[in-house]
Amino acid sequence: MNLVDADEDNHPAAPRSVGSHDSPSAPRNQRRMVENLMRQRDITDEAVLAAMEAVPRGEFVQPDLADQAHEDYPLPIGYGQTISQPYIVALMTQLLNLHPGDKVLEVGTGSGYQAAILSLLTAEVYTVEIVTPLAEDARARLRRLGYTNVQVKAGDGYDGWPEHAPYDAIVVTAAPREVPQPLIDQLADGGRMVIPVGPPGTNQTLWKIEKHGQIVASTNVTGVLFVPFTRQNPSRGDQT
Repeated sequence: MNLVDADEDNHPAAPRSVGSHDSPSAPRNQRRMVENLMRQRDITDEAVLAAMEAVPRGEFVQPDLADQAHEDYPLPIGYGQTISQPYIVALMTQLLNLHPGDKVLEVGTGSGYQAAILSLLTAEVYTVEIVTPLAEDARARLRRLGYTNVQVKAGDGYDGWPEHAPYDAIVVTAAPREVPQPLIDQLADGGRMVIPVGPPGTNQTLWKIEKHGQIVASTNVTGVLFVPFTRQNPSRGDQT
Protein backbone atom coordinates (compact mmCIF):
# COMPACT_ATOMS: atom_id res chain seq x y z
CA MET A 1 0.00 0.00 0.00
CA ASN A 2 1.08 3.58 -0.61
CA LEU A 3 1.17 6.05 2.27
CA VAL A 4 0.56 9.65 1.23
CA ASP A 5 -0.21 12.88 3.04
CA ALA A 6 -3.70 14.35 2.74
CA ASP A 7 -5.48 17.49 3.86
CA GLU A 8 -7.99 17.02 6.67
CA ASP A 9 -11.48 16.11 5.42
CA ASN A 10 -13.55 17.97 7.97
CA HIS A 11 -17.18 17.22 7.15
CA PRO A 12 -19.17 16.74 10.37
CA ALA A 13 -21.83 14.07 10.33
CA ALA A 14 -25.44 15.22 10.24
CA PRO A 15 -27.07 15.65 13.67
CA ARG A 16 -28.78 12.53 14.96
CA SER A 17 -31.04 11.77 17.90
CA VAL A 18 -29.19 10.56 21.00
CA GLY A 19 -30.85 9.33 24.16
CA SER A 20 -29.56 9.68 27.72
CA HIS A 21 -28.75 6.61 29.78
CA ASP A 22 -28.80 8.23 33.21
CA SER A 23 -31.66 10.74 33.46
CA PRO A 24 -34.14 12.63 31.27
CA SER A 25 -31.83 15.64 31.32
CA ALA A 26 -28.05 15.52 31.49
CA PRO A 27 -26.41 16.73 34.73
CA ARG A 28 -25.60 20.42 34.86
CA ASN A 29 -21.86 19.85 35.10
CA GLN A 30 -21.99 17.56 32.07
CA ARG A 31 -23.77 20.23 30.02
CA ARG A 32 -21.16 22.72 31.18
CA MET A 33 -18.41 20.32 30.09
CA VAL A 34 -19.87 20.17 26.59
CA GLU A 35 -20.38 23.94 26.33
CA ASN A 36 -17.06 25.06 27.78
CA LEU A 37 -14.65 22.34 26.66
CA MET A 38 -16.10 21.41 23.29
CA ARG A 39 -18.68 23.67 21.69
CA GLN A 40 -16.62 26.80 22.35
CA ARG A 41 -13.54 25.16 20.85
CA ASP A 42 -13.53 23.17 17.60
CA ILE A 43 -16.05 20.39 18.23
CA THR A 44 -18.81 21.18 15.74
CA ASP A 45 -20.49 17.82 15.12
CA GLU A 46 -23.83 18.15 16.90
CA ALA A 47 -24.25 14.37 17.15
CA VAL A 48 -20.89 14.06 18.93
CA LEU A 49 -21.79 16.91 21.28
CA ALA A 50 -25.14 15.26 22.06
CA ALA A 51 -23.44 11.94 22.80
CA MET A 52 -20.89 13.61 25.07
CA GLU A 53 -23.75 15.23 26.97
CA ALA A 54 -25.80 12.03 27.17
CA VAL A 55 -23.20 9.53 28.40
CA PRO A 56 -22.79 9.82 32.22
CA ARG A 57 -19.02 10.26 32.47
CA GLY A 58 -19.13 9.91 36.25
CA GLU A 59 -20.10 6.25 35.80
CA PHE A 60 -16.79 5.55 34.03
CA VAL A 61 -14.33 6.95 36.58
CA GLN A 62 -13.27 5.60 39.94
CA PRO A 63 -15.78 6.53 42.70
CA ASP A 64 -13.24 8.59 44.64
CA LEU A 65 -12.62 10.72 41.52
CA ALA A 66 -16.27 11.28 40.60
CA ASP A 67 -16.07 14.96 41.53
CA GLN A 68 -13.39 15.37 38.84
CA ALA A 69 -15.21 13.43 36.13
CA HIS A 70 -16.07 16.52 34.05
CA GLU A 71 -12.73 18.28 34.31
CA ASP A 72 -10.61 18.43 31.17
CA TYR A 73 -7.79 16.08 32.08
CA PRO A 74 -7.28 12.31 32.09
CA LEU A 75 -7.99 10.30 35.23
CA PRO A 76 -6.49 6.99 36.41
CA ILE A 77 -8.70 3.91 36.14
CA GLY A 78 -6.23 1.39 37.55
CA TYR A 79 -3.60 -0.95 36.06
CA GLY A 80 -1.57 2.01 34.80
CA GLN A 81 -4.37 3.11 32.44
CA THR A 82 -6.44 6.29 32.20
CA ILE A 83 -9.73 7.62 30.91
CA SER A 84 -8.87 10.29 28.35
CA GLN A 85 -9.74 13.93 28.90
CA PRO A 86 -13.23 14.77 27.61
CA TYR A 87 -12.04 17.12 24.86
CA ILE A 88 -9.74 14.47 23.35
CA VAL A 89 -12.56 11.90 23.38
CA ALA A 90 -14.80 14.37 21.52
CA LEU A 91 -12.05 15.33 19.06
CA MET A 92 -11.16 11.73 18.19
CA THR A 93 -14.83 10.84 17.81
CA GLN A 94 -15.47 13.81 15.51
CA LEU A 95 -12.46 12.92 13.37
CA LEU A 96 -13.97 9.49 12.68
CA ASN A 97 -16.81 11.18 10.74
CA LEU A 98 -19.26 8.51 11.87
CA HIS A 99 -22.55 7.51 10.26
CA PRO A 100 -25.48 5.66 11.88
CA GLY A 101 -24.86 2.36 10.07
CA ASP A 102 -21.10 2.22 10.67
CA LYS A 103 -19.26 -0.69 12.25
CA VAL A 104 -16.51 0.59 14.57
CA LEU A 105 -13.51 -1.01 16.27
CA GLU A 106 -11.95 0.50 19.37
CA VAL A 107 -8.54 -0.64 20.58
CA GLY A 108 -8.14 0.12 24.28
CA THR A 109 -11.50 -0.19 26.04
CA GLY A 110 -10.33 1.15 29.40
CA SER A 111 -13.41 1.87 31.49
CA GLY A 112 -15.70 1.76 28.44
CA TYR A 113 -16.37 5.50 28.13
CA GLN A 114 -15.25 5.93 24.51
CA ALA A 115 -17.20 2.79 23.54
CA ALA A 116 -20.34 4.23 25.13
CA ILE A 117 -19.96 7.44 23.12
CA LEU A 118 -19.47 5.44 19.93
CA SER A 119 -22.49 3.26 20.67
CA LEU A 120 -24.83 6.26 20.44
CA LEU A 121 -23.47 7.23 17.03
CA THR A 122 -23.08 3.92 15.19
CA ALA A 123 -24.71 0.53 14.63
CA GLU A 124 -22.01 -1.80 15.98
CA VAL A 125 -19.05 -1.24 18.31
CA TYR A 126 -16.33 -3.82 18.93
CA THR A 127 -13.74 -2.97 21.56
CA VAL A 128 -10.59 -4.81 22.65
CA GLU A 129 -8.78 -4.35 25.99
CA ILE A 130 -5.49 -6.04 26.86
CA VAL A 131 -6.01 -5.77 30.66
CA THR A 132 -8.51 -8.53 31.42
CA PRO A 133 -9.97 -7.04 34.64
CA LEU A 134 -10.61 -3.74 32.85
CA ALA A 135 -12.30 -5.58 29.97
CA GLU A 136 -14.53 -7.49 32.37
CA ASP A 137 -15.44 -4.38 34.35
CA ALA A 138 -16.17 -2.42 31.16
CA ARG A 139 -18.36 -5.21 29.79
CA ALA A 140 -20.41 -5.29 33.00
CA ARG A 141 -20.62 -1.49 33.19
CA LEU A 142 -21.76 -1.08 29.60
CA ARG A 143 -24.36 -3.80 30.04
CA ARG A 144 -25.64 -2.23 33.26
CA LEU A 145 -25.97 1.19 31.61
CA GLY A 146 -27.80 -0.23 28.61
CA TYR A 147 -25.25 0.10 25.80
CA THR A 148 -26.37 -3.06 24.06
CA ASN A 149 -24.61 -2.62 20.71
CA VAL A 150 -21.10 -2.89 22.20
CA GLN A 151 -19.10 -6.14 22.29
CA VAL A 152 -16.01 -6.27 24.54
CA LYS A 153 -13.10 -8.68 24.19
CA ALA A 154 -10.04 -9.14 26.39
CA GLY A 155 -6.98 -9.50 24.18
CA ASP A 156 -4.12 -7.94 22.26
CA GLY A 157 -5.53 -5.08 20.21
CA TYR A 158 -2.52 -4.98 17.87
CA ASP A 159 -4.26 -7.65 15.80
CA GLY A 160 -7.61 -5.86 15.93
CA TRP A 161 -10.68 -8.10 15.88
CA PRO A 162 -10.50 -9.78 12.46
CA GLU A 163 -13.67 -11.85 12.88
CA HIS A 164 -15.81 -8.73 12.49
CA ALA A 165 -13.70 -6.85 9.92
CA PRO A 166 -13.82 -4.79 7.82
CA TYR A 167 -14.59 -1.70 9.92
CA ASP A 168 -15.83 1.65 8.73
CA ALA A 169 -13.87 3.33 11.53
CA ILE A 170 -11.17 2.39 14.02
CA VAL A 171 -10.11 4.40 17.06
CA VAL A 172 -7.03 3.58 19.12
CA THR A 173 -6.76 4.98 22.65
CA ALA A 174 -3.13 4.14 23.43
CA ALA A 175 0.00 5.10 21.51
CA PRO A 176 2.02 2.51 19.55
CA ARG A 177 5.37 3.45 18.07
CA GLU A 178 4.01 2.73 14.59
CA VAL A 179 0.54 2.20 13.14
CA PRO A 180 -0.25 -1.54 13.40
CA GLN A 181 -0.58 -3.01 9.91
CA PRO A 182 -3.41 -5.38 10.96
CA LEU A 183 -5.55 -2.36 11.81
CA ILE A 184 -4.97 -0.82 8.39
CA ASP A 185 -5.81 -4.16 6.80
CA GLN A 186 -9.10 -4.30 8.73
CA LEU A 187 -10.27 -0.87 7.54
CA ALA A 188 -13.02 -0.98 4.92
CA ASP A 189 -12.58 0.86 1.65
CA GLY A 190 -13.36 4.45 2.61
CA GLY A 191 -12.65 3.66 6.26
CA ARG A 192 -11.16 6.09 8.76
CA MET A 193 -8.78 5.48 11.66
CA VAL A 194 -7.76 7.89 14.44
CA ILE A 195 -4.66 6.87 16.35
CA PRO A 196 -1.93 8.48 18.50
CA VAL A 197 1.59 7.40 17.50
CA GLY A 198 4.92 7.91 19.24
CA PRO A 199 7.30 6.71 21.94
CA PRO A 200 6.03 6.43 25.53
CA GLY A 201 6.58 9.35 27.88
CA THR A 202 6.99 11.94 25.13
CA ASN A 203 4.67 14.05 23.02
CA GLN A 204 3.04 11.93 20.36
CA THR A 205 1.14 12.74 17.18
CA LEU A 206 -2.56 12.16 16.64
CA TRP A 207 -3.12 10.91 13.10
CA LYS A 208 -6.25 10.53 11.00
CA ILE A 209 -5.80 7.77 8.43
CA GLU A 210 -8.14 7.17 5.51
CA LYS A 211 -8.11 4.13 3.23
CA HIS A 212 -9.19 4.32 -0.40
CA GLY A 213 -8.46 1.10 -2.27
CA GLN A 214 -4.72 0.54 -1.99
CA ILE A 215 -4.02 4.16 -0.99
CA VAL A 216 -3.65 4.98 2.71
CA ALA A 217 -3.75 8.75 3.34
CA SER A 218 -2.59 10.20 6.65
CA THR A 219 -3.21 13.59 8.25
CA ASN A 220 -1.25 15.00 11.20
CA VAL A 221 -3.96 16.39 13.51
CA THR A 222 -2.24 17.57 16.71
CA GLY A 223 0.22 16.71 19.45
CA VAL A 224 -1.07 14.43 22.22
CA LEU A 225 0.16 12.37 25.16
CA PHE A 226 -1.33 8.88 25.64
CA VAL A 227 -0.44 5.84 27.70
CA PRO A 228 1.76 3.41 25.72
CA PHE A 229 0.28 0.68 23.57
CA THR A 230 0.99 -2.64 25.28
CA ARG A 231 1.39 -6.10 23.76
CA GLN A 232 0.91 -9.66 24.95
CA ASN A 233 3.87 -10.67 22.78
CA PRO A 234 6.19 -7.64 22.53
CA SER A 235 8.58 -9.44 20.16
CA ARG A 236 5.96 -8.91 17.45
CA GLY A 237 6.59 -5.25 17.06
CA ASP A 238 5.63 -2.87 19.86
CA GLN A 239 6.48 -1.94 23.42
CA THR A 240 5.39 -3.74 26.55
